Amino acid sequence: MTEVESIIAAWASGHLPQSAQLKQLIAYELANSRRCHVWGVTSETAAAKLKQRAQVLQALVSANVQLPLAGRQWSDLILSFWSLWLPLSLWLAETRASLARPMVQGILGGQGTGKTTLTQILSLILQQLGYRTVCLSIDDLYKTYAERQQLRQQDPRLIWRGPPGTHDIPLGLSTLQQLQQAAPGQPVNIPRFDKSAYGGEGDRITPQQVSDIDIVLFEGWFLGVRPIAPERFLVSPSPINSEADKAFAKDINQTLKAYLPLWEKLDRLIVLYPEDYRFCQQWRRQAEHDMKATGRDGMSDQQIDQFVSYFWCALHPELFIKPLAETPGLADLVIEISADHTPSAVYCP
Repeated sequence: MTEVESIIAAWASGHLPQSAQLKQLIAYELANSRRCHVWGVTSETAAAKLKQRAQVLQALVSANVQLPLAGRQWSDLILSFWSLWLPLSLWLAETRASLARPMVQGILGGQGTGKTTLTQILSLILQQLGYRTVCLSIDDLYKTYAERQQLRQQDPRLIWRGPPGTHDIPLGLSTLQQLQQAAPGQPVNIPRFDKSAYGGEGDRITPQQVSDIDIVLFEGWFLGVRPIAPERFLVSPSPINSEADKAFAKDINQTLKAYLPLWEKLDRLIVLYPEDYRFCQQWRRQAEHDMKATGRDGMSDQQIDQFVSYFWCALHPELFIKPLAETPGLADLVIEISADHTPSAVYCP
């Protein structure tokens, strides 16, 4: 544990930092200018901002909140808490407080970027701050099993659920609208999807009923992604190689237009952005290897490569995700993810 981590851990346990220790924390914070810009930290506001984080962290520790950290303790991920999860939660709370209705926070992240863990941790921290949240995945909006079978007959290229065109957009719009307009105490049905139904094809299950929601954490692998100009496909990145690949990519790009009304419901968008988009393929392999190591069925490396290539043909990260992470005004926050799944940077595009 580094000296900075030790100071934070002690503060979380109720031991106030000495003046020199607080200065050390402030210096650590101010050393990262991009992160300071995101969280509004300056030399004048740093002490107050850090004390605010520490108060929330103390509340979590004293309440012995069980966090979804795969067997690890919060102290194993001190800097992730301190530099990302706590200030991000406070950032969301500040935004919600400025609205006269529930907030919809979009979270875009592919396989292995940690979007599910992030939404769970944010929910727990926001609960400590007095905000009720609900997590909604784009996966929860899949069309029914019967509808997707019919869809596959119409377009045999839709061999997997997941690409644009396999979701019930009116269901998503209706759900978000109800959450934003519900009266106090009024129940709202949140669609849920069981991926194991029909031998892994998946189907809808009984919706979850919620009420008095303050913040909706809406996540998905292409959430907020926008159509691109058709000429971008003239020189396409691999695996969009054949004319058939390009035709599929262009058709999916066209289908993406139908999702724009759904994205308009987002108040803010966070992009979980791997330092190298190919990490997702490595992460998927590792996940399948881990699953098979426990005796469960899993994909072979060849099947994984085919699976990943299919989705890269549909919406290639270089064509669709990179612009969101680099173009001002398209996303509000970018969190870069390193090869070991941990956040390595946070900034505004």
